[in-house]
Amino acid sequence: MEFKSLKNIESSFKQIRLFGMVFLCLCAVVAVFSVIKSYQFAEAQRQKIYILDGGKSLMLALSQDLSQNRPVEAKEHIRRFHELFFTLSPDRAAIESNINRALFLVDKSAFAYYQDFQEKGYYNRIVSGNINQTVQVDSVAVDMRVYPYRAITYARQMIIRQSNVTERSLITNCRLVNTGRSDDNPNGFMIEGLTILENKDLITTKRNLSQ
Repeated sequence: MEFKSLKNIESSFKQIRLFGMVFLCLCAVVAVFSVIKSYQFAEAQRQKIYILDGGKSLMLALSQDLSQNRPVEAKEHIRRFHELFFTLSPDRAAIESNINRALFLVDKSAFAYYQDFQEKGYYNRIVSGNINQTVQVDSVAVDMRVYPYRAITYARQMIIRQSNVTERSLITNCRLVNTGRSDDNPNGFMIEGLTILENKDLITTKRNLSQ
């Protein structure tokens, strides 16, 4: 009787050990499956790019070859920064909103320009003088052969006052480095070392207020 009890106990231990091994194997399979699916999901996310629709809305698109889109995205990133940073209206809240959005796209080099403009009273004059400032990016040249990428931007500013309009040249250069994509930075670039090479008056024309 005692011998049978020992055999039953031994058999129970074998069953428990078998169930334990099966459970561990199932856990291992689940873990491997989870790792594979996570990697596949990460790769799928990496293949997603954001396209700006007229600079107003964001649409998500899939790219078969992300590297082919990087030069286009680089130019869009730089163009978008210039539009946000240099477009000003006589509304302090609007100015702050544009500047804050622009600073997500660039390192501290742009913030240094912002502080300099602010200390010189440039934004105060925009508001008090009821002045609008727009920017038109004419061309962006990006050298994608060497990393960090080098870029130079040629643009024109229009300073619109009640009595006249002044056209100014705007030439900047910078470096571009890759970074993570986000809603605030959809193209996945960061501008570094922004330098304003030229920003001078070209021509001033009087406005015909009678029309």
